[in-house]
Order: sequence, then C-alpha cells, then structure tokens
Amino acid sequence: MSTGRIVKVSGPLIVAEGMHEAKMFEVARVSEKHLIGEIIELHGSEAYIQVYEDTSGLGPGEIVESTGMSLSIELGPGLLQSIYDGIQRPLDVVYAKAGHYITRGINVPGLDHARRWEFTPKAGLKAGEPIGPGDLLGEIRETELIVHRVLVPPTVGGGTLVRAPERGAYAIEDTIAEIETPNGTAKVALMHRWPVRTPRPIVKKLVPQKPLVTGQRVIDALFPISQGGTACVPGPFGAGKTVIQHQLAKWSDAQIIVYIGCGERGNEMTDVLQEFPELTDPATGRPLMERTVLIANTSNMPVAAREASVYTGITIAEYFRDMGYDVAVMADSTSRWAEAMREMSGRLEEMPGEEGYPAYLPSRIAEFYERSGRAICLGSEGRTGTLSVIGAVSPPGGDLSDPVVQATLKVVKVFWSLEDQLAFERHFPAISWLTSYSLYHDALRDHFHAEVAEDWGRVRTETMELLQKEAELKELVRLVGVDALSPQDRVVLETTKMIREDFLHQSAFDAEDAYTRLDKQYRMLKAILDLHRRSIEAVGKRCPVRKLLELPVRERISRMRYIAEKDLAQFDTIAKDIEEQLAGCLKESRTGEE
Repeated sequence: MSTGRIVKVSGPLIVAEGMHEAKMFEVARVSEKHLIGEIIELHGSEAYIQVYEDTSGLGPGEIVESTGMSLSIELGPGLLQSIYDGIQRPLDVVYAKAGHYITRGINVPGLDHARRWEFTPKAGLKAGEPIGPGDLLGEIRETELIVHRVLVPPTVGGGTLVRAPERGAYAIEDTIAEIETPNGTAKVALMHRWPVRTPRPIVKKLVPQKPLVTGQRVIDALFPISQGGTACVPGPFGAGKTVIQHQLAKWSDAQIIVYIGCGERGNEMTDVLQEFPELTDPATGRPLMERTVLIANTSNMPVAAREASVYTGITIAEYFRDMGYDVAVMADSTSRWAEAMREMSGRLEEMPGEEGYPAYLPSRIAEFYERSGRAICLGSEGRTGTLSVIGAVSPPGGDLSDPVVQATLKVVKVFWSLEDQLAFERHFPAISWLTSYSLYHDALRDHFHAEVAEDWGRVRTETMELLQKEAELKELVRLVGVDALSPQDRVVLETTKMIREDFLHQSAFDAEDAYTRLDKQYRMLKAILDLHRRSIEAVGKRCPVRKLLELPVRERISRMRYIAEKDLAQFDTIAKDIEEQLAGCLKESRTGEE
C-alpha cells in the first residue's frame, strides 16, 4: 500500500505523487471522501488514477491511498435480481441510504452480507477427499428458477478437504469448508472476490453446437447466433438497437441474462428497470428478473465507471457460466464504452489513433468479446457452460466505417445490420437481410437438421437467394416499370413481399407473433416457398399472374404468424390448400385456352 498526494485534477483523472509502491490497476481511495479510483498509468512515483465518482471540489495536496487490491467484485448468492451501477454498488441499497443520487464516497458491498442462505452440501462429500478449483461443494436455491452452485474458487489450489460442508443457514462470509493445500489451509465461504479485468479460467474452449434461440424469425432463420457466440448490432439512432437487446433479453433461451446499460440514456434504462420486474419468463411463467442481473450505468454517471461497467457485467456472467449455465450478455452500447476510453486516453495525453480513439481500442474490444464461448469449466464434474455476448454499437450517423464498428466486426461472427429506413417503414426488427451475415451456419447445421427439419439449410438458402433476386429486380423496376418484367420475375417480387411482410416482420405487441419457435418458423417459410414453386410452375404453363394473386390461400399465409403453437397442424391444411388452389388455377387456364 502507498500513500501520496494529489498534484493534478483533470476531470475524472487524478495524478498523485509519492505512490512508490503502487501497481497498475490497483484500487485507490482519493481524498478524505474516499472516492473510488483505479491506477491506470505509472510514471516513477506518480500514479494516474481514473476516479469512478464525481471529482468536483478536489484539489492538489489531498491524500490518496492505494488499497493493494485490483478492482474486484463480490461473487456469490444474491447476484440474481440485483440492479448494480458500473462498479457493483446495488442501486436499491444506495437509494435507501443516500436518496435519488449516488453520494460521493458511499461504500456499499455488492452482496447482502447479513442475509443467510439455506445451503445443501453435495451428496457423499466427506473430509479426506481430494478436491480442487471448480469442484462442487453444494447448492443454494437462489431463486425459483436458478440453483446457485457453490464451487471451490479458482484461486484455491487443489488439495485435501479437511472440513466438509454441512447443511445449514450461512451468511456469505461464513466458512463452509476448509481445504489443505500446499500453501496452507484455505477457508472457503459462499462468496469470493474476483478482479474484473482478469478472465476466469476454464479447462478448454469448445466449438459451438446449439443456436441461441431468440424467437425472432429474421435472426433464428437467416442469421443465427450460437450459444457461446458473439454478435454485433450496429445501426443509426432510432433503428432499434436497444429494442433488439430488450427482445433478446426477454425471449432468448439463455438461462441467465446479464444486461449492461453502458452509458445509455436514463429514460431507456428506466424502461428496463420498470419492465423487467414485470416480465414473465416464457419458459417457466416465473418473473424474468429471477434469472437476470442488471448493470445500470447511465450517461450522466461518471465516465470512468462506464469503462468499468462492461468488465463488471462480463465477470458476473463468467461466474454463472462456471456453474454450467448458458449465459447471455447484452452490452448496450459498446460505443459509449469506447467513448469513455477515448476521453480517458485524451486526459492521459496518449497518442490518439483513428478518430481520436486510443491505439489499443481494437485489442480492448477483442479482449472483451473473447471472454465469450462454450467451454469446459473447472471442476472434476466436467461441466460445460456457454457465454454469449451481443453488443450494440452506435456509430455516429450510422456510419459503419466507424472505428468501433470495424474493430468489433473483426472479432464477432454475427452481424445484424440495422437500417433506419426499415424502422421508418415500421418494419421491426429492422435488420437488413441484404447486409447482415452469420458465420455460425456450418457449426449449427447438424443441430437444425436433427432438431427442426432435414431441409432447413435448403429452405434458408432458397429464401436468401429470393431476397437477393428481389434487390436486383427492384433496380429494373425503377428503370422500366413492373409491367416490363417476365411473369416469373413478378412471382419472385410477390413471394419476397410475403417473406418480408409475413415472415421477417414481427410484432412485439402480439402474444403469438412476439416469439416464434423454430419448428413454426420452418413451417412458415416452407409454406411461402411451396407457394412460390407451384406459382413458378403455373406461370410456366401460362397461368396468369393476376389469378395467382387472387388465390384465397395467400390470405391464410399472411395470417399464419398468429397461429398458436398448439395449432401447428393448420400448416398441413395450408399446404393442402396450396396444392388444390394451384391445380384449380391451372385447370381454369386450360379451359380458358380451349
């Protein structure tokens, strides 16, 4: 620990001299108010400290003390249903102690240290057994949806269990087990601390195998993300980035959701904080908050805490991944995170990179997304957990050449490109089917073929080809008009109109349309493509396009999004109607020719 004095104050940046024993990324307490800061640069005995609180009123000569610890958070029972700021201060507790605004220097633990949890030890666990990092000690029913698995922390070396855990009610700091290690006896509690900038260790990363099912048709059918995958959602203001994040948090089949509001507008975070406690988990009918952790760092909070918020969120997510859960992180938005890095870099007088961002911006973004993945976790049980990361990016004016967008696209494998024009047309989700892509198709092909349909890949490929064809035909229509197109091309335009309006467009306000299972998505697409194929055959046999547009089955297809999950047999009658009505149309055409 070192003690120094302030020699310079530059916004959230403090320079202190006399910090001879200070180390990089060490937490420091600034002034008599004990403001929380982190050492981010060292020059001899001078320490440059980014302060996570308002620095107004500070001046040279005030004392600074290092704590000897890195910026760490508390991990243990009580994380779920919590709402934290960027450095894991529970906002409900802060509100009870200090009112509507976070008081400077307020010191609130991330977890409730007084609450006692009912702990059930692992069956058959006895003293004298070998035990190591990640091994299961027991379980706590944290919420009705999630069982909290208490594991040996990664920092505790392997050894022999000398005191086995026992059933009972414990506070998070109570010792539940003791392990004899080469470095002495380690006491294990329900809680441990972990530095947020250090990835939690795993045994091995694995290739993703299952999709993260979101219920959003444009995503699941055309541009899927895997469990343990990464995705980028860039787009201009008003295109729906935050709405997409909200939909994925509500509907994706991840078991744990960590939502990071990084530098977002206060009213948007207010919507999250008000909506999430009232939402129902679609899989279980329980409140969605029972499997959710919220990190709320609004744009009026200190910029340095914004930079730390994404690390706080991803560390909590890794903790639940280590238990063997499928976790999804929603980071909204990483552009605000990058802007915080740019401001701190400027105050440090570092050489700026492109558009003023620090030269290390791409590596920081890569480090963040690389903490995702499907992995074999520590522990003799061989648990497998996944951590998916979906980051929203807010480039100025929707410019996709922005350095944050380009650095993100180099490391993520899914690109959902939002278009403001689609949003202005009230087409939601406003994801462009022409510029978006997913690189997980090969990894997920076997799962889709085994769990949904053998021809899933063909149906998707045919759909994408039609949408690409539509873009080409629209250019011709602008030049020569729709009447100059061949009957086959007019059928293509009508089919792609159905794909766009009846499949890709989704209403979040309709109970049946807000979420669509994979088997229903397949049946919807197949019905549209079956009608397309039969229509192409019909116009090839001189059936007028006008008659094809008057088929009653088209009305049924336009309303198939409202078919309930228990009534999917209706798709069989739609297929039958397509066959019968197309056959009748051909018969009328032949009769007319005779």
